[in-house]
Amino acid sequence: MKKEIIYTNLAPNAIGPYSQAIKAGDMLFISGQIPANPETGEIVSGKIAEQTHQVLKNLNSILKEAGYGFSDVVKTTIFIKDMNDFGTINEVYGQYFSEHKPARATVEVSRLPKDVKVEIELIAVK
Repeated sequence: MKKEIIYTNLAPNAIGPYSQAIKAGDMLFISGQIPANPETGEIVSGKIAEQTHQVLKNLNSILKEAGYGFSDVVKTTIFIKDMNDFGTINEVYGQYFSEHKPARATVEVSRLPKDVKVEIELIAVK
């Protein structure tokens, strides 16, 4: 199976030894995205809603670079710092996945990279 590294400058650079995404056959695996502004590398400050929108914008940029869209997503994993933010994250997430609803897991974690409030990874299939 052919594997291809996917990269776009419209999403934040990886901050470790990993790729933004890997395409393997018809499947696309996107690494966890945090609410970093791809132009500045700075974390979007503000409330959880703004951070969640930035994460989903970053994921969308990578999906588009690979020729996919949110309708191709089959699985997401959401990592959140505080489960009390779940309702707000879910509301924002629903704006991107309104009709198409992939499988999902949500996990509260003690700490995320750069002390962000939310990180989301996903898998898409054509």
